[in-house]
Amino acid sequence: MKVSLDSSLVLKYTLYIMMNLTVVKNRVGPVLGRHPWVFSGALRQIPDGIESGTPIQLVDETGRFLAAGYFNSYSQIAVRVWGWTDGEEVDEDFFARRIQTAYDLRQRLVLNKKTDSCRIVNSESDLLPGLVVDKYGDYLVVQFHNLGIDKWKKEIVIALKKVIKPKGIYERSDVGNRAKEGGEVASGLLMGKVPERVEILENGYKFLVDIAGGQKTGFFLDQRDKRSALQKYCAGKKVLNCYSYTGGFSVYALAAGAKHVVSVDASEPALEIAEANCSLNGFKAKQSEFVCADVREYLLGLINKDETLGAGDFDVIVLDPPAFIKDRRKIHEGMQGYKKINELAMRLLPQGGILVSCSCSQHLSMLDFRHVVSEAAGRAGRTVRIVETLTHGIDHPQLVAFTEGEYLKCLFALVD
Repeated sequence: MKVSLDSSLVLKYTLYIMMNLTVVKNRVGPVLGRHPWVFSGALRQIPDGIESGTPIQLVDETGRFLAAGYFNSYSQIAVRVWGWTDGEEVDEDFFARRIQTAYDLRQRLVLNKKTDSCRIVNSESDLLPGLVVDKYGDYLVVQFHNLGIDKWKKEIVIALKKVIKPKGIYERSDVGNRAKEGGEVASGLLMGKVPERVEILENGYKFLVDIAGGQKTGFFLDQRDKRSALQKYCAGKKVLNCYSYTGGFSVYALAAGAKHVVSVDASEPALEIAEANCSLNGFKAKQSEFVCADVREYLLGLINKDETLGAGDFDVIVLDPPAFIKDRRKIHEGMQGYKKINELAMRLLPQGGILVSCSCSQHLSMLDFRHVVSEAAGRAGRTVRIVETLTHGIDHPQLVAFTEGEYLKCLFALVD
């Protein structure tokens, strides 16, 4: 059933009513350009009483179909787009088709005998806005980032069971976006059974993942290609892995022949898994060291121990911190944080040392991140050359118009 905004009828909107919302003439461009967000100011009128998740068809002022999506909320992003096909019915089969398409892509590009884990659904960029699905071996972890997509949880779980056939599905919708839109955090088992720790395989290396209690969905799948890229710099070197979490970069460095690897993180439970991951891959205890500490204080301590520029104990330093910028109001503060840790790392590296510097802050552009690293180099008195630049992983595709989806930035730099 389609309902025009011009109708004077008083309707009770339900989840399954397909209704039209009109995009004003001067705001049609982004929709035609396949941007997945439609802001409230782009709509001629939004009737009262629309429930989050209600299927929406967007039309122009002549009534021409533009796109389809769901009503998100009465806040800034009013509609999230999940397709540009007119008349597509939204039901279990709709979600199964979307998930099958996303799964086929990962099977073609990522999943193989050496890698059994990756992101399966990357929200807007897989035309399922607000939904994240990560595959860890035989298990799935899902996140419903807003109330709109949460309304379709039942249909989505059924579709995941049908397409991927996991042994268990676990929800980790304990994300900030839900609270901002008035939703409650949700975490728990949705289907089957999920062990306390899941063993996965990535590029032939084994990792333990804490699905229920780990950060995000338990493991940073988006850093897989950066971990591989690190290996060419590690043979015979001493490596410092800062914000090491469960030791992803550490395992890859050891596998590449690193002489010694030190993993530093503020979380004792994460370090316990990191140590287990190194052991799981056959590396001896004497090859690794695990330090529970604040990274900034740890780096300062190393500098105070030996104030000679570039006379640190490490040839390669990895900085993979959590997002320092949670929202736009924290941009300046977050940039200062990135600047400081990069400066400290540069002061420790010897001539020709390698710095791997990452940022997962959505509100920090690549250009601004390079500026931060450049200023850090100036403060440290070092000449820095970027030898590799990496962004999102192959299993985290991005709609070309959806620049808001850009978040991960990684620079491999030579410090002279």
